[in-house]
Amino acid sequence: MNSSDRPSILVVDDDKDILKVLKANLELHGFPVATASSWGEGEKELFTHRPGLVILDLTLPDGDGVDICRRLREHYSTLPVIMLTARDNVSDRVIGLESGADDYVVKPFDTMELIARINACLRRSTPPTKEERRVFGSLSVDYRKRIVKVRSREVILTPKEYELLCFLAGSKGCVISREDIRNHLWKESKIYSWSRVIDVHIQHLRQKIEKNPSEPEYIITVPGVGYRFKE
Repeated sequence: MNSSDRPSILVVDDDKDILKVLKANLELHGFPVATASSWGEGEKELFTHRPGLVILDLTLPDGDGVDICRRLREHYSTLPVIMLTARDNVSDRVIGLESGADDYVVKPFDTMELIARINACLRRSTPPTKEERRVFGSLSVDYRKRIVKVRSREVILTPKEYELLCFLAGSKGCVISREDIRNHLWKESKIYSWSRVIDVHIQHLRQKIEKNPSEPEYIITVPGVGYRFKE
């Protein structure tokens, strides 16, 4: 596959050696690559190149990666983001994922593992479906355009929220365990059984699609098991 067939990647890291290595290896695997050593530069590249995925260092000279990721989610809700960091604490990984990142890679990392995670993020951001649009009461999902509407008004979901909605809706009426959700949405990441990442995403999704999140119509909790999507 040549570079014209692959989405471009923006790498933002203040370590110029890492930028050189990543650029060389990603281009070797067919990805067009733009690099930036600060978020100021990264923002300019974001507008110029419109990347298909961002690799974002957690600690930058002009900004915190978690805050930057949250801002990215506000303006580019479907853009996959992989956090890149030297920190290896569980709490850092959870915070990174809860900020809206799709995955989390710890330095030093294996290039082939990173490529695999990039490919997984890109696959999840464009889930295959034979249907172009489905309607569940006042909720509609346009799979081709990745547009979700509630009572005819578009709602903005993060990539993970969109994946979660599609996964639950695709198993309409069936009880989906937390383990199934974890394996489907975070199969390449270390998400521990006690992590609140799933709870946070369910909560955020309910706030966006439910008329009354405390009494959900669509995402029903099955105590001790998981969730069920009800039309």
